[in-house]
Amino acid sequence: MLDVKGSINNLTDTVEKHFQSIKSQQPFERIWAVQFELAYTDFRVIQMALQMAGDNHHALLVQFTSDYHAVYNYEVAYAIGGLAGFNQQFGDKIEQYQAAKDQLIATIKKISSI
Repeated sequence: MLDVKGSINNLTDTVEKHFQSIKSQQPFERIWAVQFELAYTDFRVIQMALQMAGDNHHALLVQFTSDYHAVYNYEVAYAIGGLAGFNQQFGDKIEQYQAAKDQLIATIKKISSI
């Protein structure tokens, strides 16, 4: 199996930091977009490792992909529209965003234990 420890750590840290940035209503900064793109690369590395593992981890792959995309929807709103764009689309849904983030982190922890 592909070594994905770095990607797991990076994705976990980025998802947490991005949530905290948005929750605390920090204005958009260019570094955020760079981190967003790198997190997507980490997601794809982890996804590829799960695919390479075969059918044994297919259910986890499906869950991970679904969980990531749930968080991605919130983050892409911020990446494209900044704080104003996020607030317009999801400003009243921070609890749902937190739940999606927490679910992704829990799934990443399952992957980390493999």
